[in-house]
Amino acid sequence: MIISTTTTTPMRLALVLLLCSASTLTAQQSLVGYASSARDGERALEARAGTIPTAANAEAHSRALTRETHVAGTPAQARTRDYVIEQMKSWGIDTEVRAYDIWMPHPTSAHVWRVAPDSMELQLEEGPVAADPSSAGRTPYPTVNGYSGTGDVRGDVVFVNYGLIEDYATLDSLDVDVRGKIAIARYGRSFRGIKAREAEKHGALALIIYSDPQNDGYAVGDVYPEGPMRPPQGVQRGSVMNTVGDPSTPGWPSTEGARRIPVSEMDVPRIPVIPMGYANAAELLRDLRGTPIPRGWQGGLPFRYHVGPGPVRARVSVTSDTATAAYKTIWNTLGTIRGSEFPDELVVIGGHRDAWSPGAADNVSGTVSVLESARAIAAMVREGHRPKRTIVFATWDAEEWGLIGSSEHVEDDSLRLLRGGVAYLNQDVAAQGPSFGAGGSPSLRAVLRDVARGVESPDSEGSVYDAWRRSAELADSLEPSMGDPGGGSDFAGFYNHLGIPHLDWGFGGPSGIYHSRYDSFHWMKTFGDPDFSHHATAARIGAALALRIANADILPYDYVEFATTMQGYLPALDSALEQHGWNIDAGALRSAIDKMSAAATAFAGRRDAALQRELPKATRARANAALLRVERSLTRPTGLASRPWYRNLIYAADVDNGYSNMVFPSVNEAVRAGDRELVATELRDLASRFDAAAAALDDARQALGPANR
Repeated sequence: MIISTTTTTPMRLALVLLLCSASTLTAQQSLVGYASSARDGERALEARAGTIPTAANAEAHSRALTRETHVAGTPAQARTRDYVIEQMKSWGIDTEVRAYDIWMPHPTSAHVWRVAPDSMELQLEEGPVAADPSSAGRTPYPTVNGYSGTGDVRGDVVFVNYGLIEDYATLDSLDVDVRGKIAIARYGRSFRGIKAREAEKHGALALIIYSDPQNDGYAVGDVYPEGPMRPPQGVQRGSVMNTVGDPSTPGWPSTEGARRIPVSEMDVPRIPVIPMGYANAAELLRDLRGTPIPRGWQGGLPFRYHVGPGPVRARVSVTSDTATAAYKTIWNTLGTIRGSEFPDELVVIGGHRDAWSPGAADNVSGTVSVLESARAIAAMVREGHRPKRTIVFATWDAEEWGLIGSSEHVEDDSLRLLRGGVAYLNQDVAAQGPSFGAGGSPSLRAVLRDVARGVESPDSEGSVYDAWRRSAELADSLEPSMGDPGGGSDFAGFYNHLGIPHLDWGFGGPSGIYHSRYDSFHWMKTFGDPDFSHHATAARIGAALALRIANADILPYDYVEFATTMQGYLPALDSALEQHGWNIDAGALRSAIDKMSAAATAFAGRRDAALQRELPKATRARANAALLRVERSLTRPTGLASRPWYRNLIYAADVDNGYSNMVFPSVNEAVRAGDRELVATELRDLASRFDAAAAALDDARQALGPANR
């Protein structure tokens, strides 16, 4: 059994939200981390910066960046690099481009045939739509998943439902074997890379992954171009690599002269993996017979599903440029505004720049938010308001292939980031609808809530925070829920690898164009954010967050909320231990978290009292240096047993799902493995790290001096 963010008890949730509400009241009364004399000025600065991002500028950026499909490693992607650099230079921001050579083969051909009971080649290309003129003149990326294996194979087709571990267990119970066959799975419920891993593990010759209309098509809403959902020919591309970063340099940067491991040792799929739309999938599924489907396996196509095998057979062929051009150059762009007082402390705001298509939502919208945030803060600098800490505006390359650009950056710059990384603010799909949502480290959630109170909602009266609360239909005593940072976007390198606190936010809505040709400017203008007001609002939040954190006298982390959140996970952990019948006491971990909670409360009180006066720079520097150690203490240099690159012991993506978050992953992976001794060892280790976090908070409190001076 695993403990994830979805296994919270009602009592735990009520406690966390109640205490978060108390923290929010404190934030409303004063600007956390600021001297009393500086609070009004900071509020005014954030309000002024919020006037700079505009919907018109956001629309112009989006139009420019969606002119062509810009996949990592292509000339089109180099043109997005140049656009971003040109814009930042025009605003007076110091710029830098960092290049990395990545093992990233591109497909050169992809074909699927149904060869029995009759023969036909499926037309994999999505094709243009008349209502979207831009879709006709644009060359789409081939319908192959990133890091697919190559080959030309034939076999009986077997429907494997979602291709989850439990789906293969069900097939085993039905005496259905996928060895030597072509598996077809529907998208959903797990990362596509896990689907590829499990298909290969069970001996499939190839894997086809399709978007079922039950989850992602006409069963959900009108399809494009009449509506926002996926049309029958729409294809979800995406990487099927389960690791992060360049697979040829696992754990170290792909800089010039870097050691490369051979292809045979790379953790990438070996079988062909092809995505397709549900119109094509129907040609393979409609005539399947054999084993009846288990309960819950029926999808949304208008016929009864069967598992197979037989009588449908298929042929899958994928070729790539592995032999001729396997390595591609990718480019991260960095724009830097150097801090006036603590230049070695860094606030990074970033989003990925690459896409599988024009990428209007994913992730031109995030790139636009970063650009408009940068323009706003650069304007403040020109008006004489340079931030105290350095702010870096980043656009990452090759995120879609496995968080590669940001991972190479943190591996390349790890010493500087470990020493001075204050926060990472991520923008991934910043705007594709009207509904606000957010996530991130519990230590920074109060800051985001407070910033959202000061930004006007584009859809209704009041602030973004007001609209967020209304949409959640919460009681007055509760706060909107926020997602946990398990992984899956560019914050992984900063948070999951290095322990740098992070936040992400954005506006969502109905969408079926994810990773398809139809993620276009026309789709965005018609359905996602027609007036681009949500793009501009995401940027206003980004600018305010970056300024709030960069200008704070004492870093505005809320470790009371952090500790309270951790305490809320303990009942589920106790239950998991009890279910295994293990006589293991998690008391040491509970005591360590309680100790951290007490230290956090004491620190917060001392900080708020100390900030009633002006603090010397040296005092603030000592306190902030100690605060930077708190979440670093909750990482382990050797990482998780399952994935050493993931050093953070608080949250990680589930190794067997990818989309689910797992809390206390070092402990819960041992629970899942049924290893009682390892569970006990990991509990002790995790407790010691919470002790170290509490000690860092004590050091921060002591750095501020005695309670009464």
